[in-house]
Amino acid sequence: MIHNIIELLKRFFRSRLAVVGTAMVLLFGILLGRVYFLQIVHGDEYQNNFEMLIEKTLSVYATRGNIYDVNGNLLAYNELAYSIVISDSGEYDNSTKKHAFMNAQLAEITSVLEKNGDKLYNNFKISFDPETESFSFNVSGTQLRRFLADVYGKSSYSDLGYNKKLGYDTSVATADQVMEYLITQKFKVSEEYSLKTAYEIVVIRYAMQSVYYSRYKTISIAENVSEKTLAYINEHSSEFIGVSVREDTIRKYNDSTYFASILGYTGKISQTEYENLSQNDSSYTTTDTVGKSGLEQYYESFLRGKNGEQVVYVDTLGRITEIVSNRVPVAGNDLYISIDAELQKSVYQLLEQEIAGIVYSNIKSGNIPIIKVYFALIDNNVIDINHFTKDDATDTEKAILNAFLNHQAKALDMLKEQLYSSEPLSNNEMSEELLDYFTYAISLLKNESLLLSSKIDTSDSVYNAWKNGTISPQEYLMHCITQQWIDISLLNVEDKYTDTAELYNAVCDFLFEEAAKDKDFSKYVYKYMLEQNEITGQQLCLVLMEQGVVDYDSETYDKIVDGSLTAYKYLLQKIDYIEITPAQLALDPCTGSCVITDVNTGEIRALVSYPGYDNNKLANGVDAEYYAKLIDDNSNPLWNYATQEKTAPGSTFKMLSSVAGLAEMVLEPHTLIECTGKFLLVDNEPACWIHQSGGRHGYEKVSTALRDSCNMFYYMTGYMLSSKDTGVYNDQNGISYIQKYASIFGLDKKTGLEITESTSQVANEYPVMAAIGQSNNSYTTVALSRYVSALSNGKLYDYQLMNQIVDPTGKVIAKYQPEYEDVSYVLNDDQWSSIRTGMNLMCKSYPQVFGDLSVEVAGKTGTAQQIKTRPNHALFLCYAPYENPEISIATRIAYGYAAANARDATKNILAYYYGDNTLEEILS
Repeated sequence: MIHNIIELLKRFFRSRLAVVGTAMVLLFGILLGRVYFLQIVHGDEYQNNFEMLIEKTLSVYATRGNIYDVNGNLLAYNELAYSIVISDSGEYDNSTKKHAFMNAQLAEITSVLEKNGDKLYNNFKISFDPETESFSFNVSGTQLRRFLADVYGKSSYSDLGYNKKLGYDTSVATADQVMEYLITQKFKVSEEYSLKTAYEIVVIRYAMQSVYYSRYKTISIAENVSEKTLAYINEHSSEFIGVSVREDTIRKYNDSTYFASILGYTGKISQTEYENLSQNDSSYTTTDTVGKSGLEQYYESFLRGKNGEQVVYVDTLGRITEIVSNRVPVAGNDLYISIDAELQKSVYQLLEQEIAGIVYSNIKSGNIPIIKVYFALIDNNVIDINHFTKDDATDTEKAILNAFLNHQAKALDMLKEQLYSSEPLSNNEMSEELLDYFTYAISLLKNESLLLSSKIDTSDSVYNAWKNGTISPQEYLMHCITQQWIDISLLNVEDKYTDTAELYNAVCDFLFEEAAKDKDFSKYVYKYMLEQNEITGQQLCLVLMEQGVVDYDSETYDKIVDGSLTAYKYLLQKIDYIEITPAQLALDPCTGSCVITDVNTGEIRALVSYPGYDNNKLANGVDAEYYAKLIDDNSNPLWNYATQEKTAPGSTFKMLSSVAGLAEMVLEPHTLIECTGKFLLVDNEPACWIHQSGGRHGYEKVSTALRDSCNMFYYMTGYMLSSKDTGVYNDQNGISYIQKYASIFGLDKKTGLEITESTSQVANEYPVMAAIGQSNNSYTTVALSRYVSALSNGKLYDYQLMNQIVDPTGKVIAKYQPEYEDVSYVLNDDQWSSIRTGMNLMCKSYPQVFGDLSVEVAGKTGTAQQIKTRPNHALFLCYAPYENPEISIATRIAYGYAAANARDATKNILAYYYGDNTLEEILS
C-alpha cells in the first residue's frame, strides 16, 4: 500500500504535470501573500493613495490693501468671512442623472440660504422679480449681446439669428425666452421646483458653466454666510458633491455713504475685465475679486497683492486629503488719500441740511405743491407699494390698494375704449391723464421689443403725424403692423398669415397685459388718484410709519388719524428734521456737490457728492435688490455729482471773462462801463438781473462789476472781445478768446482725478451770453474748483486723490504731490488785484452772511438757468483767507433756485472748517 503510493508519487513528480502543478501552487501562494500584504498589512495606505489620484491647484487669495484718509482714518478694509463654493467634480452615469442630482442639491442649498437669511451670490445678467414672477435683463448694449452669444453657445453675437428649433430670433431674445431655454433645455430643471428656485439653480449652474473646462475650479454660491448655514453645510458635507466651505475676506467700508463715490467698490471679475487685466498680469483668474469703480478700480494693481497657490489632492467627492505644496500670498498695498474723512462727512451733512432747507421753504411758499410731495413718496419708492399686496398689509395699505385697483381698471378701460373706438381721439385731443397713460403704454411696447425701433422709418408721414400728436394711437399701431414694425413672434398668434385685425387685437392684448403689471404705469395711476383725492396725504403719512420709513409714534399716529395733525404739517416737520431726506423725495433740489482744495498743495480735502449710497451692499457680490433700488432712484445716487454732473456756471464764470478782457486789453482794471439795465447791441437785447426790478447799476469797473454781478458789464466785455482786431462784431472771434482763457484755466479738459470724470464744455456760440456763464458753457464742480483755486494764487493743479502708497511692511513705495502749471503770467499784479478785490467785495456785501467768520473770504455767486421748466442752478466759488489763501471751495446745488443757497451752504462749511462753530451747532 505504502509502496504503491510512493511509486505513484515518483511517477507524478517525473511527469510534466508535476512541474506545472508545482508552479501553479507557488504562484497562487505568492498571489495570496500579495493580496494579504496589500489588503491587510497596507490596506489603509493604498486606499488613501487610490483616493488621492486627483491633483488640484487652488488659488489662495491675497488680502486686499486697506484705504485710509490723509490722517490715517480707516475707510476700506477686509473682514474674515466664509463662503459656500461648488465645483463640478462629480461623476455621473449620464447627463439626465447629472441634471437631476445637481438641481436637487442646489435647490436644497438655496432653500437653506433663504431660511437662514443668507443671499445667493448672483452675478447673472437676468434679474427675477418675485412679486410679478417676471424676468428682465440687468445689462444692455455690448454686455447683453455677449451674454446672449454665450447663452446660445455662439462665439460672437453676429452668429445669432433665427433658431428653427426654438422658434425665435436668438439675437433679440427676451429675458423670458432666455430663461425658458436655460431652465427647460440647457439645465433640465424639473417643473416640480418653483420659478424662484428654478431661477436660482440656473444662476449657479450658469456660473459653473463658465469654468467648465477647469472642472475643479470653484465658484461662489453664497458669501459671508451665517453660522447656521456654515454648520448645515459642514454637517451634510458627505451628501453634497463638490460643495465646500472656503475661508474668505470680504471688503468693508466705514461711513460708506460719504465715501462711496470716491472709493467705489469691489466685485467678482467679469469676463471682459479678466481679458483686459490678464493682458498685463497673467496671475489673474476668472474667480478673482477686483475693483469695479472709483479708487478701488483705478489702483487695482496696487491693492490686490499677489495670490498664493496650493497644490492638493482631492478625493472623488472633491474633499482635500493632502496639501502637496503651498505658496503663501502677499498682501496688497495700503492707500492713503488726500481726503480728510471728518471734513468730508461734515460737508456732506451741511450740504444735505441746506438742500433740505430749500425744499422745506419752497413747499411752504407753494413753489413745490404739497401734492407733488405726496406723489414723490410713491414715485421715488419711499413707500413700498408692493407691500400693499402682502398678507401682513395694514388696513391703510389695503384701503389704498383697493382704491388703486379700481382706478387701474378705469385707466385700462380708458385705453381699451380708445383703441377700439370707431372715432378715436388724436393725442392732441386727449385729456392729460389719458395722454400720459397712452404715452407710457406705447413706450412699454418698445421696452418689451414688440415695437422695433430699428425698423421704424422716421421719415414716414404717419410716424411724423404720430410724433406731432395729430393721429390716434389706434391709427399709429395699425400702421406699425402694416409696415412690419411689430415683432409678431412675441404675440400669442399661431398662424403667420393672421390678418391685420387679429394682429391688432394681439398687440392690444399685449399692451393691456404689460400695462397692468408694470410698476411705472401704476405710478401714473397713483398720480391721478392723488389729484382726484381718491387717496390722501393722510393715508400716505400713516403708511410711512406703518412701513417703518420714519419712527412709529403712537401719539403722532393718532393725531394724524383724528386730523389734529395734518399730513402737510407732518411732512414739513419730517423734512425739516431730515427724517425724510431730499434724496428720498427726489424733488428739485435733491442733489449737490462740494469740492474743497488746499490751494497751496493742490490736494483735495473733500470731494462730496450728495446723495451717496452704501457701497458695502455692492461689494462682495451685488445685493441685487439694493442695486435695483439705486437704479430706480430718481435722485440717481450712483452718479458722482462732483465729477460727472455738468451745468452752466452762471456768474461764477465772470472772473474768467474778466481775465480774458484784461489780458486782451479790451479792459483795464479801472475801465468804466455803464449799466443801463438792458444791452441793445445784440439782437436778443439781454437785460441785467437788476433790470427786472427796474433798476440799473450805473458805471462799473472790474472789481465792482464782480461785487454786483453786473451782467451789462460782461455783456459789453463779450462784445468787445468779439470786436477786437477788426473793430467789427464777430461771434466766432469773441468765442475764440473766451475758449482761449477757459483752456488756460483748464476748463476744457478733465482735472486729472483717478475716478470717473466728465469733460467740461466751453461755450462755442453767443459770446455775449457766454461771458456771463450762459450760452452752452457747462462745467463739473471739480473743474470749477480747480479754476477758483488758480484764481487765488495762479497755480493750476492737476488734481489727484492719492497721497501715498505703503507696502505691507510699512514702507512708503510711492508719494504723490499734485503738479501745477503757473498761470499767473496771464495778468499783471494790478489786473489780478482787480479780480480778487472784486471777489472779496462781493463777500463783504453780505455782512449778514460772512460778517461773523474769523477769516475774510473772496468769492462769487452764480445763478444759472438751464431748463425753463425747472429751477435755476445755485453755485458759489470762493477761497479763504482772502489775503493768504489756504483753501478753495466750489459748491453747487443743481436746481437750487438761487445762488444765495449755495453761498449760505459754503458759509456754514467755512464756519466749521475754521472752528467758528461746531458741526452740532450749525446742524441744530
